Amino acid sequence: MPYEAVNETVYTIAATAKGGRTGQVKSEDGVVDLPLGKPGSTSSPKANPETLFAAGYAACFNGALNLVASNEGLDTSESTVTADVTFGKTDSGFGLAVAIEAAIPGVDEAKAQELVEKAHEVCPYSKATRGNIDVTVTGRPA
Repeated sequence: MPYEAVNETVYTIAATAKGGRTGQVKSEDGVVDLPLGKPGSTSSPKANPETLFAAGYAACFNGALNLVASNEGLDTSESTVTADVTFGKTDSGFGLAVAIEAAIPGVDEAKAQELVEKAHEVCPYSKATRGNIDVTVTGRPA
């Protein structure tokens, strides 16, 4: 799908980070105000950019799933979406990959997969990452 410019603003939010991966991040509305830590710390786990990206992608994808399902007369409000974000080395530095799994009550495996593939087409996070990072989507009955 080609690039689509935003032609009507619905919502804008800003967040400011200081100190990089071991600093602090705060949204302008104060809803997010977190100390950051490097990934993999087990002694004192803290949020990191991958944590925040996973949370945002999972929430956005779940909204897209509910939208496409409601267009088909299905209620997926009890579905859950997990975005598993991987940070790793690439040939040119570092990169991300995402595996999305949706557990959808009341549908069979084929319908669950069909719904997540449709959600992947309309989810703004999916659109933003398409062609830039590896993203896999899997739907399963809950």
